[in-house]
Amino acid sequence: MPDKHLTDLTIRRPDDWHLHLRDGAMLQAVLPETTRHFGRAIIMPNLVPPVVTASDASGYRDRILAAMPPGASFTPLMTLYLTEDTDPDDVERAHRDGIATAVKLYPAGATTNSASGVRDFDKVRPVLDRMAAIGMPLCVHGEVTDPAVDIFDREAVFIDKVLKPIRKKNPDLRIIMEHVTTEDAVDYVRDTPKNLAATITTHHLIINRNHILAGGIRPHYYCLPVAKREKHRIALVQAAVSGDTRFFLGTDSAPHTDARKLQECGCAGVFSAPNTISCLAEVFDVAGKLGKLEAFTSLNGPAFYGLPPNTNTIRLVKGDPVSYPSHIQTKDGPVTVFDPGFALHWRVES
Repeated sequence: MPDKHLTDLTIRRPDDWHLHLRDGAMLQAVLPETTRHFGRAIIMPNLVPPVVTASDASGYRDRILAAMPPGASFTPLMTLYLTEDTDPDDVERAHRDGIATAVKLYPAGATTNSASGVRDFDKVRPVLDRMAAIGMPLCVHGEVTDPAVDIFDREAVFIDKVLKPIRKKNPDLRIIMEHVTTEDAVDYVRDTPKNLAATITTHHLIINRNHILAGGIRPHYYCLPVAKREKHRIALVQAAVSGDTRFFLGTDSAPHTDARKLQECGCAGVFSAPNTISCLAEVFDVAGKLGKLEAFTSLNGPAFYGLPPNTNTIRLVKGDPVSYPSHIQTKDGPVTVFDPGFALHWRVES
């Protein structure tokens, strides 16, 4: 049956290869939104203070597991926040003992809680060398932070000024370019034969920069990296629906309370965990590529990380529009759920 006529689809349970769960009251509120549909997730380490050591990651994982809703089957895959003082021995120990799956590189000042990130990349060379030797992946927030570089160009400049030199010095290091937003990044990944992959978010497949700025500022669409021109969104969709094993889902679902989003200097982040799978099914359906949805959400990511795909499944059924709450409540205040701007016809029946 052609993809465009599908109304019932069963796929392996998805994974989220880039997720923010925060901590405390926020963690308690948002975790069930992920465990409802996802089997695993790469957990971002940019807490305050950040998750830098194996001990930090172990403690954070314990807090996540303690917050799990009853009956949930979900595995948090922890990451270590790379700093210029990160100890290679501690990184290797965390990987060997199954505490941390990857290390996260934030250029200092690139996004939320990234002040402890890297400024001098030569200072982290011993860590990157060790990671290449033990096969531990590096997750990269791919933007430069030089104020002289336009915000819409920071991903492309990062590829030339930072990523290419890293890969030249560490060709065996496995790298994930997270939340790519440009045609430049898509082309760079496609032109790279090995050890490089990219995650794509739900919201970057749907919004462009007009959604943020045209007709008024819409803070709930503001994220970092910021959404780009329509041609870049189209390139992301083409990559996601292609079946290319180097592209997979990382939602970058990043909850902030409305009080933190709706202020003079609001926080960057889109909270998409509740409705991501319905949104993605809609995107793939419109593209006539529903048959590729499982690869993007459930197969390509585990293959790059060297993990087996989930054995259980979820079922998606197309019908009347399905609604999701506009907000979820936390003890710290409401968090707005991503609004794709169109009706969602695919319901997830786990």
